[in-house]
Amino acid sequence: MRARRAGSGFTLLELLVAVTIMAVAVGTLLSALATSVRNASRLTESDRAAILARRTMNRLLLDPNLPVLQPVGARFDRAELGVEAGWQARLEPFLPMRGLPGNLAGVDRLVVEVWWMQGNTTRRSFALESYRAAPRRQVP
Repeated sequence: MRARRAGSGFTLLELLVAVTIMAVAVGTLLSALATSVRNASRLTESDRAAILARRTMNRLLLDPNLPVLQPVGARFDRAELGVEAGWQARLEPFLPMRGLPGNLAGVDRLVVEVWWMQGNTTRRSFALESYRAAPRRQVP
């Protein structure tokens, strides 16, 4: 049998220090990965909400029977966004003009707010705003 030299191999203390450093590094890496996944999930919800908001805005801009100064809204199908979500819109006269040709009376402003639940308690939202030619309205 060969005699063991004093300088070869690792001591138990060196091994414990190396394992501790690796554990801290892996823990930090996993925490960063979890944060990244959570942010990607939030971004995906936000992107889907933006698509639904644009689709709703386009549909409402083309609706000639949209009531003026009365909020309208609905909930989205949960399958569309993956979470509870909905929208609310309001059409209001923005710029009345005199002397316009035909049946135009000016410009209306349409504001659409889309909201969705993030987790169980946090409600996130954003609003889109657009304008359209306003038809002449009957004055009651």
